[in-house]
Amino acid sequence: MSAPADSWAPLSPAERAVAIEVLMHGPLSRGEIARRLDLSAGSLTRLTKPLIESGLLVEEAWPPSSRPVRPHGQGRPSQPLDIVAASRYFAGFKITGDAVYGVVTTLKSEVVAQRTRPLGTHDPEEVADLLQALVQDFSRDFPRLAGIGVGVGGHVRGRSTVVDSAFLDWDDVPFAEFLERRTGLPVVVENDVVALTEAETWFGAGRGLDRFVVLTIGAGIGYGLVIGGTLVRGSEDGHGLGKRWIIDPNGPLTPDGERGSAVALLSIPSIRYQVQAALGREIDYPGILALASSGDPVTGRVLDEAARGLGILVAQIANFAMPQKILLAGEGVGLVDVAGETIQRTIAAHRHPLADPVDLETKVSDFNDWARGAAVLAIQVLVLGKTDG
Repeated sequence: MSAPADSWAPLSPAERAVAIEVLMHGPLSRGEIARRLDLSAGSLTRLTKPLIESGLLVEEAWPPSSRPVRPHGQGRPSQPLDIVAASRYFAGFKITGDAVYGVVTTLKSEVVAQRTRPLGTHDPEEVADLLQALVQDFSRDFPRLAGIGVGVGGHVRGRSTVVDSAFLDWDDVPFAEFLERRTGLPVVVENDVVALTEAETWFGAGRGLDRFVVLTIGAGIGYGLVIGGTLVRGSEDGHGLGKRWIIDPNGPLTPDGERGSAVALLSIPSIRYQVQAALGREIDYPGILALASSGDPVTGRVLDEAARGLGILVAQIANFAMPQKILLAGEGVGLVDVAGETIQRTIAAHRHPLADPVDLETKVSDFNDWARGAAVLAIQVLVLGKTDG
């Protein structure tokens, strides 16, 4: 196993603030960095020098299309500063009930490698062994691995211990400790929706937004709320909010007997349960979408009800959280392609006529996207210098 890459721990808070600003919004001119952080030109020069010398920042040439124009006689514009993306690499893992999905990202969260391995056991120590083998595999091509992030469905305490995960049947498992002992690298473990929300806030659809929401539909329902650029955390994170988010008290049942919740209407297992009960045969989610698109009345009815439920849910979020954007992600977003018009009509029906249109962005997410989210948690540990969220 390679030795851990150097951390940013020696940096002062001011140096760290400069590095984070460039990481999240760069490349940026020195003048723009100084304006954003309220620094003098002299202070900025002093702060950026060690970052450039350490190889974390680099002066880049302006692209021709964005090169600033300086007034006559004021000389050439300064070169923008950017993060050296390949100066550090990070491993991210998403653990499902039957597989482990792993990626390697740069410091800018760009995925440069990915692996998938079947999960033959839920024993935590054996799962840690599997992740250790994947880290060793990644390290051969990326020896400067600086940290590991792990995302799981369930409730996580202190970004280290899986308190409860129904998908893995884990109860108070100190998984970060298990993996750190095997790899010698810093490890952060978190709820998978939290990880995806952090990734989209730092590097994706929510970058630069003050109020932002991530809503995921797939095996379950996930919700992440960002206010002031910071994820809102609560004791209920990972405890299955969707099961208690009642949309229609007279709506469909889940296999567990819950009626009319977001999970009952929108999760893939619940949609499959309803369709299979009506058709009398097994069918997967892509097959359900295809049948509905071809005009099949049974699947069409189930998906139309799901679309109305999603429209109500999005409208409720917009009405009460007032986000600038809602990102709809997860393995279940194919529903939008089949029933997008119903979703939009329902959103409009549950919004004030004078309200701004909801900025609803959809992102088809596979499990490698969730793994990338976990890698971003490891990036945050490096640049923020903490693991407790």
